Amino acid sequence: MSATIIGYARCSTDEQDLTAQQQRLAELGVADERIYLDHGLTGTTRARPGLDQALAAVREGDTLAVPKLDRLARSVPDARAIGDSLAERGIKLSLGGQVYAPNDPMGKMFFNILATFAEFEVDLLRARTKEGMAVAKAKGKLRGKQPKLSAKQQRELVRMYRTGEYTIADLAEVFTVSRTTIYRTLQREPNEQAH
Repeated sequence: MSATIIGYARCSTDEQDLTAQQQRLAELGVADERIYLDHGLTGTTRARPGLDQALAAVREGDTLAVPKLDRLARSVPDARAIGDSLAERGIKLSLGGQVYAPNDPMGKMFFNILATFAEFEVDLLRARTKEGMAVAKAKGKLRGKQPKLSAKQQRELVRMYRTGEYTIADLAEVFTVSRTTIYRTLQREPNEQAH
């Protein structure tokens, strides 16, 4: 029985296109019907149906082809688990055309180094995103979730509640907000106990 090349490609958002990855897999000798895809799923999400199908399709002696390691896994434990599974089953891994046998000591070391870099890349991206959000917040461009009621509306709501003439349900209807919002507003006010 001849060895088969199974391909896998993934993109994180629905806006991203898989065409370039599919073309790369075709260049690596993967037939169209043997390419499995995950669209709109991040690498940190382990439940990836396309990947599960690709892993189920490869048999001993086959090769799993992936355009880049970060398409396969985004963390060292995930990459290692997939690599160990392939090694146990006697399946080679092709990362962007670089084929290695996972049971080969050099191949195993190479895989672990690449997995570390893939995780490092994700951590860098997270750090840059947090940094960008901090800068935006400092400039007043990132304000977080805005309250449903203005300060004036909140004061009026508390005043009406204190009269004892309005129930929580009445206030929710008057201000067209949920009862939860009413409770939160009243909790923010000292000496207010919502019943």
